[in-house]
Amino acid sequence: MCGIAGLLTTDGRAPSKDVLAKMSRALVHRGPDGDGIYHADGIGLVHRRLAIIDLETGAQPLQDSDGAVLVANAEIYNHIELRTKLSGVTLQTGSDCEPILPLYRLHGPEFVSRLRGMYAIALFDPANGELLLARDPFGIKPLYYAECDDGFAFASEPSVIVASGLLEGREHRASRDELLQLQFTTGRSTLFQGIQRVLPGETIVVRQGRVIARARREALPGGAPSVFEEQRALDLLDATLMDSVSVHQRADVPYGMFLSGGVDSAALLSIMAELNQEPVTAYTVGFKGGASDERDLAGALARKAGARHVPIEVGPEDFLQSLPRAVGAMDDPAADYAVLPTFLLAKAAAKDVKVVLTGEGGDELLAGYGRYRSALRPFWLGGREIRTRGVFHGLGLLRAEGDDWRDGLVAAQSLAAKGARSKLQVAQAVDCEDWLPHDLLTKVDRCLMAHGLEGRTPFLDPLVAAAVFRFDDRLKVKRGFGKYVFRQWLDRRCPEAQPFSKKRGFTVPVARWIQEHGPRLGALVAAQSGIQEACNMDQVPKLFSTEKKRAGQASWVLLFYALWHQIHMRGISPVGDVFEVLDAR
Repeated sequence: MCGIAGLLTTDGRAPSKDVLAKMSRALVHRGPDGDGIYHADGIGLVHRRLAIIDLETGAQPLQDSDGAVLVANAEIYNHIELRTKLSGVTLQTGSDCEPILPLYRLHGPEFVSRLRGMYAIALFDPANGELLLARDPFGIKPLYYAECDDGFAFASEPSVIVASGLLEGREHRASRDELLQLQFTTGRSTLFQGIQRVLPGETIVVRQGRVIARARREALPGGAPSVFEEQRALDLLDATLMDSVSVHQRADVPYGMFLSGGVDSAALLSIMAELNQEPVTAYTVGFKGGASDERDLAGALARKAGARHVPIEVGPEDFLQSLPRAVGAMDDPAADYAVLPTFLLAKAAAKDVKVVLTGEGGDELLAGYGRYRSALRPFWLGGREIRTRGVFHGLGLLRAEGDDWRDGLVAAQSLAAKGARSKLQVAQAVDCEDWLPHDLLTKVDRCLMAHGLEGRTPFLDPLVAAAVFRFDDRLKVKRGFGKYVFRQWLDRRCPEAQPFSKKRGFTVPVARWIQEHGPRLGALVAAQSGIQEACNMDQVPKLFSTEKKRAGQASWVLLFYALWHQIHMRGISPVGDVFEVLDAR
């Protein structure tokens, strides 16, 4: 797992080596194990390596005999199987990414349909002067681009494009308003003007510095739900998850997992314990002071599985000291309150391992969220459309409080509601389009890569999606439980996980931590230029001084955004505590 960047010039001249060097330096946290640069007329490619597979000969860029050159931030889990199918092709390394080059020769841009893994790929073919960028269907690995005066720039993180000097880091106001109301942003736009996302599953082709073609690989199967006997669904679920966890463990370095008290990570632990001869190392975060704490249950599960359990504790002092660095890692922002514990959990895990498996995607594919059950109910029984009200709805705090922030969600819903999908499938697909890649997976990618740690998500596998997304609704939601058939499966495999107990959720006590310093934080947040542009200033200190639940969520979002604006728009260093970073001028 790595970081990539590059520049395709509009006039065919070789890019500035200084620009490429700046990109490489800005990516060093993603690839501390090595670097490589390809520099030629019209193109420059940058690679920073976190060595996971083929530690000796797997350095990039990779190049074939006809001159095509590749840099990738990827783990191709089926690389062993791909090698056996490439008869007559001699590969020079054991890299999981090298099969991409002969696949490109055989299939052109459609080679991505053969890949099972997470990837952000850049491939330049000098024969036609075209640069191809591709991203995995779930958007596990990030990729961004900008059409600049000097050409077409791309990178694993938008801040790398800004650091190159090719484009000025200005804020995109519409995306800012969307972030404040939704806590993440949707679609192609980012908070940086002129920098866009390669969408999940998208392949784009660039020539002479401009995009000339786009195609997209869907993450989820189309069509209506299929009718499954429960036992058949249980058998399919078991075989599919065992296979996915097995291939996600392919690595030449130590690996572990993140373990909460939830059913998804309990399932991963159970399977990993069965597949591994050595004890699994499992990391759990808990919170000081009586907040939601999953360490006891996670510890019991770890003991049952014979795992090595590593609990860490996060308290108000960690909130003050470490939050700026966590926000500093989130250049594509998601104001998810799990950012801080994820950042600190990754810091602890990186001392022992280079890879962790996580449970992201289980709720989206198997319908675990309460909002899905609400979406199924008619309105007279409490059913409602998802995310109709923003964080600041009715608080009178934002200068612009229209409904424009929902445009991306409406577009995602229109895209998801194709074919004969059920209402439940549509709700799941909407989350897989934006919430999953632009909140949850962005959080995991940035918080882990900040510490040189790779995160893998076995639920977000094309074979898992093909198997479980089309389970009929009654296997997903039944007797008041989401993920019903999954809970049945886990109850048979690991009853200690208590899969039919009330969903505990993962609650970080940020509102309480903010309240402990409410007046001081409120004054500092209100003084930020970014906050002053977005908010009615007289309301901000009041927000930080009230104990109402909605005010706690809103104050967290404003604090996150104030820190983000200081660090990523104004260039303030994230080194220091919350007060020091907010007060820096």
